[in-house]
Amino acid sequence: MKKVLGLGNALVDIVTLLENDTLLNRFNLPKGSMTLVDKTYAQEISDTTEKLTKEIASGGSAANTINGLASLGVDVCFLGKVGNDELGALFAEDMAKNNIHPRLFLGSEPTGRATALISKDSERTFATYLGSAIELTANDLSDDDFDGYHFFHVEGYLVQNNELIEQSMKIAKSKGLTVSLDLASYNVVEDNYDFLHRLVENYVDIVFANEEEAKAFTGEQPEEALNIIAEKSDIAVVKTGSKGSLVKCKGNVVTIDPIKVNSIDTTGAGDMYAAGFLYGLTKGLPLNKCGDIGSLLAGNVIEVLGPKLNKPKWTELKDIVYKIENN
Repeated sequence: MKKVLGLGNALVDIVTLLENDTLLNRFNLPKGSMTLVDKTYAQEISDTTEKLTKEIASGGSAANTINGLASLGVDVCFLGKVGNDELGALFAEDMAKNNIHPRLFLGSEPTGRATALISKDSERTFATYLGSAIELTANDLSDDDFDGYHFFHVEGYLVQNNELIEQSMKIAKSKGLTVSLDLASYNVVEDNYDFLHRLVENYVDIVFANEEEAKAFTGEQPEEALNIIAEKSDIAVVKTGSKGSLVKCKGNVVTIDPIKVNSIDTTGAGDMYAAGFLYGLTKGLPLNKCGDIGSLLAGNVIEVLGPKLNKPKWTELKDIVYKIENN
């Protein structure tokens, strides 16, 4: 089976259920966005939400995708940077426990954390303190890190370090890896519009975007956005929420139906979709099956709090994935 390497911000996810959206306004966090905050602001949010229901686990967009791939049996590795602290140890232990090879560098700052504030309508809003994750640089990367891998998955949140993300893609392309990029968040795309366009045009083979990200990237609605992104990459994926997703490759458009779910928390939905889609590609499946597996994982993860599924659920899903593969 083909192997997948991931690169992203090594963050501990703190998923928090809100009683209402008042706190979003109080902390000036646009609903549905990802906002970078400093250590003091992150602590203030933590203190204010102390009594709310929370789940804590290793996270970060690319790390979540790699976790999903590992749960489906793919040989994976994750590159990131953590602090020499309790959360950093938690991150490493959680990855190893889930059959992920963690290639983690140590930074001087505390381990980063992403506080996902979940509204009653299941929309998630991130307040992210990057901590040591932002200390990962192009100098940390070695060409040898990419040897033996076939796919390289990168999260768009890494655009805070242009040199890192571009150098990583250069190495991946020189080693013959297929590069996939998740655009991450509409405000990330808006703030890094020119750079992301240059990355996609020069290095990226697969682009994952939701409706808002696709519109920020192209200025268009999903169908036309799909066409524009497909002109710049080999495979374009635009996720349209409860309507499913659209995939385009070499002029062919595939419509992927959603699965019926009871949405609780959309955290990790895009990450799991990418995991399912990339899994299909590692197995050489046609795009419709790749999309169906992506839709299956995304639909199931939004029925739970947080971006992870438990082992019994993975056992159930692997049986369904097997049927999709072989039908």
